[in-house]
Amino acid sequence: MSCCAAGVETIVVAEGGQALPASEELWLASRSLGGGLRQTDLSVPGVHCGACITMIESALRARAEVERARVNLSSRRVSIVWKEEAGGRRSDPAEFMQAIAACGYQAHLFSSGEEEGDGLLKQLIRAVAVSGFAAMNIMLLSVSVWSGADAATRDLFHWISALIAAPTLVYAGRFFYQSAWNAIRHGRTNMDVPIALAVTLSYGMSLYETIRHGEHAWFDASVTLLFFLLIGRTLDHMMRGRARSAISGLARLSPRGATVVHADGAREYRAVDEIKPGERLMIAAGERIPVDGRVLSGSSDLDRSVVNGESVPIAVAAGDLVQAGTLNLTGPLTLETTAAARDSFLAEIMGLMEAAEGGRARYRRIADRAARYYSPAVHLLALLTFIGWMLVEGDVRHAMLVAVAVLIITCPCALGLAVPVVQVVAAGRLFQGGVMVKDGSAMERLAEIDTVLFDKTGTLTLGEPRLVNADEIAPGLLATASALAAHSRHPISTALQHAARDGHLEGEVREIPGAGIEARAVEGVYRLGSRRFACGESGAASGVPEAILSRDGRELACFRFEDRLRPAARESIVALDKLGLATGILSGDREPVVAEIGRRLGIASWRAELSPRGKVEASAAAAGRVLMVGDGINDAPALRAAHVSMAPATAADVGRQAADFVFMHQPLTAVPFTIEVSRRAGRLIRQNFALAVGYNLIAVPIAILGYATPLVAAIAMSTSSVIVVANALRLRSLAPTPTAGTPATPVLLQPAGSVR
Repeated sequence: MSCCAAGVETIVVAEGGQALPASEELWLASRSLGGGLRQTDLSVPGVHCGACITMIESALRARAEVERARVNLSSRRVSIVWKEEAGGRRSDPAEFMQAIAACGYQAHLFSSGEEEGDGLLKQLIRAVAVSGFAAMNIMLLSVSVWSGADAATRDLFHWISALIAAPTLVYAGRFFYQSAWNAIRHGRTNMDVPIALAVTLSYGMSLYETIRHGEHAWFDASVTLLFFLLIGRTLDHMMRGRARSAISGLARLSPRGATVVHADGAREYRAVDEIKPGERLMIAAGERIPVDGRVLSGSSDLDRSVVNGESVPIAVAAGDLVQAGTLNLTGPLTLETTAAARDSFLAEIMGLMEAAEGGRARYRRIADRAARYYSPAVHLLALLTFIGWMLVEGDVRHAMLVAVAVLIITCPCALGLAVPVVQVVAAGRLFQGGVMVKDGSAMERLAEIDTVLFDKTGTLTLGEPRLVNADEIAPGLLATASALAAHSRHPISTALQHAARDGHLEGEVREIPGAGIEARAVEGVYRLGSRRFACGESGAASGVPEAILSRDGRELACFRFEDRLRPAARESIVALDKLGLATGILSGDREPVVAEIGRRLGIASWRAELSPRGKVEASAAAAGRVLMVGDGINDAPALRAAHVSMAPATAADVGRQAADFVFMHQPLTAVPFTIEVSRRAGRLIRQNFALAVGYNLIAVPIAILGYATPLVAAIAMSTSSVIVVANALRLRSLAPTPTAGTPATPVLLQPAGSVR
């Protein structure tokens, strides 16, 4: 491996001939963080477990110039923050790739939008199918041998089994062999090393016995062992493989480019990454804002659900600030950009989600400890068993058979299935109740929560305004307002149309972006919209949205609306209280509106007018482990940052992708239902761990004492896996029942106000 001197344009070559980017290329690709710090993002496709993460992070953190390093398992991304100068010399980012290559992993520059395909999952599924088919056929042949076949038939069946097992081990076992070999050649071990040894030695001893016309062979043991191990790895990969979809979905909200208006009036379409601060952009109705900016001219309504989660559009005019990702609804706007794409609001939300995704360290620590202690312990135990039997008998063949049995019987099938099989059964039970599970580990995290925080619009409510004072309005005025509302797609207009569909008005009607609807009729000028627009006067903010109908500036009617609560919302809050959970509201809406919803639901702790970052900070400040329930794009960072998260099926795409659970039905009872099923799943997982540990305490001594052949060891290992699976299946017959608990104290946040 050659070393790249600072500032010199050379190519680094890693082990195996991998060409690495030059130092200057890596410098240009890095991002300045200020204060003499830079950040480099690298893609490391070979990362697949906690041990990989620990090794890479430890190797990078050992370097003096590295401030911090974090590996994101779902995106296979390594983010390195490093000092521009360290030890009196300019830092060389090419050395980071050398350090990663020295650990046995290939790395290249991470590009935005880079995603891992589903190729590995397809390979795993094919491997499971091949090993399962082979195991069944070899087991059928073994039944004939066990039944007392004569020597010639026995040898024939052993050779057929050997021919079936050999390609199966090569094809289906390559995942374990490649990982084990990569670890060994770099002077380390991992959990795949004893698995590869057990499978290989079992096949080798079986082939030896077949050549010697022995009575016993254990081809079925090696293939069956591989089959169960692949099932566990496939389940784990399926549960983890969806974690990346939220951020890529959020990136799709940003347009590919925008029309730049030059000083001479010329227009040019430019890619979003090439737009610089200070340039003028023309944004037509129906287009999304590509970067943060300030309105220079024009007026319009913006869908700012990405910012505040509210379905009601916000009017903007000259001088107003707009954020990237918001949707321009009704009129053209000319903007002056205030930030580049990488520094805009949408990029900030994606950064928050990335940071939160990499921050769940508890499960990584468990995986690291398992990888650190399990593999050496198994190797040592098998070696000591071999040495012990050699000292007692001096028979190499028998000592090897006992050692192989120890390796097989200690394979972590039951431990590997203890968690994913419960997750799969629980996911099926939840699906029957209308809840989809997107992350298997989320059920374990959900069972640990003590606080539930809700977004308001679209979560506690349906996000559909409803006219509440129709009985107070003269039918003629309601019909006139409905006729005006028919010319707008605003949610308030839609609610008016639902209230009265027989309205008709003669005259010229036009929608004024950001203000309301105006109609010039014979009897005068009608206006429907805000009080300022309709009557030229301002009104005090209230917790109830309203629309004013006027003629020639005189108020004719005031229409008041309310957002309908989600079905069973009040009952669900009561159920959460019985489960011993505290509740609160985090909303981007105005304080009076949030306070009213809190009063109607009996939730005394709430925060209003929160930005996406504010929701993340409020969630982090809440006491205990938090379940965040939200639906908007603006909720996505808080959903990802929370201990666990949930969203309705009506949520924005990004909100659904960021959440760990998605409930398909309207009633909010899905939240306590999911919590109770997850708690029961947690109990089953702990029982499975106890069964797996108990199995090892009983089976390992039997194998060490020589009472278990490799086949018996494989059967025992498989039996332990079957017991774990059967225990998990008990969850299918359980229905959630009301759980009594101590009422929670609703002091979760520093509330903006409290409702009694």
